[in-house]
Amino acid sequence: MDNSIHNLIIVGAGPAGIATAVESYILGIRDIVLLEKDENHNSTIRKYYKDKKRVDKDWKGQKVELDGNIYFVDGTKESTLDFFDEVIAHHSVELRTHSEVQKIVKKDDHFEVQITGKDPVKGRFVVVTIGRMGKPNKPDYKIPPAIRKRVNFTLDDCSEKEKILVVGGGDSAIEYAVDLAEKNDVTICYRRETFRRANPTNQRDIANAIMHEEVRPYLGVDITGLEEDDGRVRVLFDGHEPETFDRVIYAIGGTTPSAFLQSSGIRVEDGKPVHDENYMTDVPGLYVAGDITQESGGSIALGLNHGYHIAKHILSQIENCEGSSAHLLEEE
Repeated sequence: MDNSIHNLIIVGAGPAGIATAVESYILGIRDIVLLEKDENHNSTIRKYYKDKKRVDKDWKGQKVELDGNIYFVDGTKESTLDFFDEVIAHHSVELRTHSEVQKIVKKDDHFEVQITGKDPVKGRFVVVTIGRMGKPNKPDYKIPPAIRKRVNFTLDDCSEKEKILVVGGGDSAIEYAVDLAEKNDVTICYRRETFRRANPTNQRDIANAIMHEEVRPYLGVDITGLEEDDGRVRVLFDGHEPETFDRVIYAIGGTTPSAFLQSSGIRVEDGKPVHDENYMTDVPGLYVAGDITQESGGSIALGLNHGYHIAKHILSQIENCEGSSAHLLEEE
């Protein structure tokens, strides 16, 4: 059992989490642990981005200048994952995968981070950088158990020559629909009349796919429920005849994991964790960063900047501690 108290524990190995670890390391802070519930870093990009998807520094036109030491540029899904592989390797970041955090408990002089099926990990400072897509939005109506394997939130279980309904109107939904249409019969269902939430490239792609009858649009249409139909999914629409599909894929965004945050003492208001200008919560030493601090997700650049500023603030906290900070920092 690991009874040592680490200097910094970071929950979530996306851009903000990796940036917090790396920027802290560059500032001289050592004994940093980066916890990730999945099998590798940046699980959202791995799971929810199709192969060769473009990955931009700025998300939805958010122009953000990079403040820290990680120089990220636009690329693809693959180049982005390679980039963060190198960043982690070059800065001696200890990445512990398959570590799903249940709760963060404040003790007298440290935090205890409780992990499913593993011993707790202790740390003086904790930064929570979990993303929204780690908890994808699900429909309000129930999904019958008999068809749950045919109702998905990623492309992982898709094959070829299936009749597929993609639900959603954002970038992911459009990309799923256009990608699947190459080898499947695809319909996209969106409750609004247009795809104005999507970026211009995806708006153009879906318009082209619809024009060439590669994707069938059900716009301004709501789904009221799902039923099992001889092993397939019967979809009930509002204002449209029911229709049966081989598979339904929901791409309707993600939500802040409020229950987890609140159980860890983090106040949540209007769906976002409350923090000060340094991204520290009401609990001293406990920070939040990345997508969960934003209304509907944020850019990679924003996450990198959060990590940089949090690292600087943690260093100032260490240096302001009574006595020497030599036990926290690498000796010169």
